[in-house]
This record gives sequence, C-alpha cells and structure tokens, in this order.
Amino acid sequence: MFVGLVAMSIVSIVGRKIFSWAVPGDVEMLQMCAAFAGSTFFAYCHLVNGDVKVDFFTHKLTQRRVAAMDALGSFLVGLFGALIAWRTAAGALAIKDVGETSAVLAFPVWIAQALMVPGFVLLSVAGFYLCAHQLQLAARADGVGKLSS
Repeated sequence: MFVGLVAMSIVSIVGRKIFSWAVPGDVEMLQMCAAFAGSTFFAYCHLVNGDVKVDFFTHKLTQRRVAAMDALGSFLVGLFGALIAWRTAAGALAIKDVGETSAVLAFPVWIAQALMVPGFVLLSVAGFYLCAHQLQLAARADGVGKLSS
C-alpha cells in the first residue's frame, strides 16, 4: 500500500511540476490509504516488541517484576486497541449516516475509516495475547532475575 502511495505521489508531484498535471485527489487518497495501512502495523509492532520502552527505571529490577510490568503494559495496549477500534467503528457509522464524501473524488469517507477497525482489533488481541504470555514469564521467573526451568 505504501509503495503504491509513494509511486502515486511521485507521479503527481512530477506531473504537477513538469506538465502542470496532477493525479486528481492524490492528497485524499494518500490520507485515507495511509491511515488504513498504518493501522495494520500496530499489532505486529507490539508483537515483536517494537514499542518504545524506557527501561531506565527497570533495568535493575528482577525478570519477574519486569515481566509483570510488561504484562500490565500489554494489557493497557489491549484495552487501548479495543477502545480505539470501538470509537473508530462508531465514527465510521456516524460518518456513513451523514453521507460525508471526500472533496475531489467524492469517495465515501466512512469506508476508509471502517477499514482501520480490523487493525485496531488486531492490536487489542495482540495486547491481550502478550499480556498472558508475559504473565506466564513472570510466573516462571525466580526472584533473582532468571527464568526457572
């Protein structure tokens, strides 16, 4: 998706500068498609521990405590993902009811917003999954910071 958006943007920018021609609705398509595509990466990022973590305060804690804190963080990510999925879906339905469309292409905006919902649902699932996994790690860790067998 992002590669296609970059190609479209290059065509539009070069066309605008050289030929006085641009891709109609290029900014609209970029906004809607980038929001959808971006929402699909949050769950993967969380699953591979790609989140920004500041371990300045936790680097001297035991493995058990760090895993417990990570479990709490993942639980909050799960709740946040569910909340955002719910509100994004509610917003898409509200936009559908009023019939809002994009200015240039007259594309229904609710479709682009509704396409973000599965990505946020997956973020929620990933958060709750990692919470459970990290709680298991905390339960298996001994008090001095090593995992027991």
